Amino acid sequence: MKNLYSDADAKAAIAHYTAKYAAKGCNEDLAIRTYTTRLLGGVGQLVLHGGGNTSVKTRMKDQFGDDVDVLCVKGSGWDMGQIEPPGLPAVRLDPLRRLATLDKLTDEDMVNFQRVNMLDSSGPNPSVETIFHAFLTPKFIDHTHANAVLSVSDHANGMDILREVYGDKAPVVEYVMPGFALAKMAGEAAAKAKGAWGLVLHKHGIFSWGDTAKEAYDRMIALVTMAEDRIAKAGRRAFPGISLPAKLASAADVAPILRGAIAAGDKRFVMELRNTPDVMNFVNGAELSRYSQAGVITPDHVIRTKNRPMIVPAPKADDLAGFADAVKQARAQYDADYTAYFERHNARVGGIKKILDTAPRVVLVPGLGAFCAGITAKDSAIAGDLVEAASATIADAEGIGPFESVTEGDLFDVEYWSLEQAKLGKSAEKRLQRHVALVTGGGSGIGAASVAAFAAEGCEVVVLDRDGEAAKAVAKNFGGLGLACDVTKESDVRAAFDAAALRFGGVDIVVSNAGAAWGGKIGEVDDKLMRESFELNFFAHQTVAKNAVRVMKAQGLGGCLLFNVSKQAVNPGPDFGPYGLPKAATMFLLRQYAVDYGSIGIRANGINADRIRTGLLTDAMIATRSKARGLTEKDYMGGNLLGREVTAQDVAQGFVALALARATTGAVLTVDGGNIAAALR
Repeated sequence: MKNLYSDADAKAAIAHYTAKYAAKGCNEDLAIRTYTTRLLGGVGQLVLHGGGNTSVKTRMKDQFGDDVDVLCVKGSGWDMGQIEPPGLPAVRLDPLRRLATLDKLTDEDMVNFQRVNMLDSSGPNPSVETIFHAFLTPKFIDHTHANAVLSVSDHANGMDILREVYGDKAPVVEYVMPGFALAKMAGEAAAKAKGAWGLVLHKHGIFSWGDTAKEAYDRMIALVTMAEDRIAKAGRRAFPGISLPAKLASAADVAPILRGAIAAGDKRFVMELRNTPDVMNFVNGAELSRYSQAGVITPDHVIRTKNRPMIVPAPKADDLAGFADAVKQARAQYDADYTAYFERHNARVGGIKKILDTAPRVVLVPGLGAFCAGITAKDSAIAGDLVEAASATIADAEGIGPFESVTEGDLFDVEYWSLEQAKLGKSAEKRLQRHVALVTGGGSGIGAASVAAFAAEGCEVVVLDRDGEAAKAVAKNFGGLGLACDVTKESDVRAAFDAAALRFGGVDIVVSNAGAAWGGKIGEVDDKLMRESFELNFFAHQTVAKNAVRVMKAQGLGGCLLFNVSKQAVNPGPDFGPYGLPKAATMFLLRQYAVDYGSIGIRANGINADRIRTGLLTDAMIATRSKARGLTEKDYMGGNLLGREVTAQDVAQGFVALALARATTGAVLTVDGGNIAAALR
C-alpha cells in the first residue's frame, strides 16, 4: 500500500483550512485531520462509500469562549475522500468518556447523547462509532475497511490468521456489531495492548492511531501492507471456470430483462453492468453458488448490496425467452429466501422490524458480469463499486482459505439497524425517480428543455443528438449519458438504445423530438425534399418508437412514448406542407402505438406545439413565417389566445405532465398559448 503523505501538502492543507474555516474555529489539529482523512478516503482499497471514519481529540472554544476538550469525528453522510472540516463535527469529549461507566446504552440514547454534546448542533450526525473513538486514548485515530485486511480476516479461523500477521502491533477483537458494546470491548483491548499501533476487528475492519496525524496514517498504511504481504504469500485465487454457451446473448439484451424482473410495479431500479477482470473471474467460477452466497466482506455493505446477490444462468443468444423464464424463477426464489431470512431473524429480535423490499441489488450473470441496482444511478454505481471490491477481496481470501462472512444473524442486525439505514437518507423520492428518460434532439431547444425537466423530476437521462458534443454537454449537467445519434439511421438508433440499457438497465420514457422544418408550396416542392422531410419527421419517429418498444417489452414494466408532433398536423400553414404532412402522419403513428401496445402498459401521447423559438424555428424562419401570414414577428410569436410567446420549457412541462398521466394514452396535448384552429377536441 503506497504511502501518499506529503509534508509540503500537509502544510498547505493546514494553511488552507485554518484560513477558510477560521470563523468555524478550525485549528491545526482539525486541518491536518482533514488532510489525512482525504488521503485515506481517496483510496478505494481502504475506504468505500462510508466504510470508515477518523477522529482527532483537540481543544476548541465553546459558546462562552472557554476552551473545552472535544472529539472531532467524521460526520454521517460525508465522503472521506472529499471531506472538509465541517464534516468532522466537534463533540464534548468528557461526557462521551463518562459513557464507559454505564453497563448498557441504547442506540437511540447514544445518538441523542452525541448530538446534545455537539458544539454546533447544526453539524452532521457524528459517526455511529463516535464513542469507539472516544473510549480510545490516542489523539488521532483512523478506521478503514481495507480490502486486504478483510481478505485475511474473513475466515472461520480469521482470528488466528490475524494474530499471526499482526502479533503485538494490533490486538484482534472478535466481531461485535458496532455500538456501545463494541466500543467498551475495544477500549479494554487497547488499554491492555501497550505499544500497539492499532487494533483489528474480525470481519469488520482495522483501526490505527498515533500522537500525530502522520503517525496514525503511516501506521494504517503499514498495517494494511502487512495484510497485503500475507495475501501475496498465498496468491490470489483464479476460480475454475464453467463452460459458457457458444454464443452469449448481449448485455444490452439481458439488462432490460433483469431490470424488469427485480422491479415491483413502479418500485423499479436503475442498473449498471460491472465486468472488470476481477468481477469476471468471480462470476464465471464453478463454485459461484458457494462463495457468492456466503455473505458480504464487511457488514456495512449489506445496506447497499443486500445479504447476498441473485444468480442467473448464462444467457444464450438464441434463447432470450428461456433466459427470461429462468430469471423469473430465480427472482421468485430470491424473494422467498429473503422473506424467510427476515422472518427467522425478526422472530429472534421479537418481531419488531418491518421487512424491507425483497429485491436483489446485485445480479450475477456468468459470461457477462454483475448487474448492480439502486434507486438512482449513483446508488447503482455504489453497489457496483462494492461488488468490484468484493470480487477482488474474496478471490484474495480464497487464496488463504474458504471465505466466510459474519453470521446471517449478524448481517440481519446490521441491515435492519436504524443507524445503518439512516446512511441511505430519508428524503422523499421525486415523482419520476427510478425512471430512465431518453430524449432525441436533446442537444438544444425543446429537447434540451425536456432533458432538464425530466431530470428535475428524478429521471436518469439519455440525450441523443446528431451533434454528439451538444448531447454530451447537456447530459453532463445532469449526470446523464450523451450520445451522437442520427435518428434517420436505424443502426444509430439501435446502438443508442443498447447503450442506454448498458448504462441504466433500460428505458421507461422516450421523447421522440428530433425534427427539422422544410417549406414550399405543396404542388411545386421537389420530391427529394419531401422524402427527406418524411425520413426525419416521420420514419425516424417510427425507428425510435420501435426500439423503445423492444426494450420496454423486455422489461415488462410498461412505458411511455412521447412524440413532438406540431400543430401543423391539424392546422396546416401556407407553404409548409413538406413539414406538416409527415407531422400529420406522426400524430396517427402515436395513436397506432397506443392501440397496439396499451395492453402491455405502454402509453403513447404527443404534443402539438406551435411557434417555439428553437434551432428549428430560427429567427430567419420566424421572419419567413411571419411574412407568409402577413404579421409582424411579435404578433406572429404571440398570436394565440393568451397573447404570449410559448417557450421550449412550456413544451417540456407538457411532456412531463403526459409522462405522469398514467391513465392517458393516444392523446395529443396542445401547447401553443391557445389556437382554436389547432384544437383537436
